[in-house]
Amino acid sequence: MKISKNSVVEVTYELYDDQGNAIVHDGEPLTYLHGGYGGTFPKVEAALEGKDVGEQIELTLAPDDHFGEIQDEYIRQEPRDVLPPEIQVGMVLEGEDAEGNIQLFHISDISDTHATLNGNHPLAGLTLRFKAKVQSVREATAEEIAHGHVHGPHGHHHHH
Repeated sequence: MKISKNSVVEVTYELYDDQGNAIVHDGEPLTYLHGGYGGTFPKVEAALEGKDVGEQIELTLAPDDHFGEIQDEYIRQEPRDVLPPEIQVGMVLEGEDAEGNIQLFHISDISDTHATLNGNHPLAGLTLRFKAKVQSVREATAEEIAHGHVHGPHGHHHHH
């Protein structure tokens, strides 16, 4: 079965930066509902359209094709005394953006008095190489189409 709208697609993928450094290199599985539901990046979905099990794609993703450019307004300095004492560079803290929405911040620098918190996605601003191999394709269930995402193994699970 070839990938088309309302297919449930499982791929294994690898991700590299533009220097060839592996970001994801062990064939991580990704299962998503194909057809514009937001389960993967539009450029990846377009490259997978019409592919069959065993076929592979390789493409370059500019920042605008994935997590966007680095936004300066998502980088802020916070006094150390308002942050947990055990913070370290690389840690992730949960905070709020200007509108009060929950946002994750990566600690990118720490001085004696302040810490730099970066709310950009860690891959923002990077040009990426995306390689994927189609592992399985099936028709989505009516419920998956109605909900706009995959149910079951590797997909979304509802907890009632």
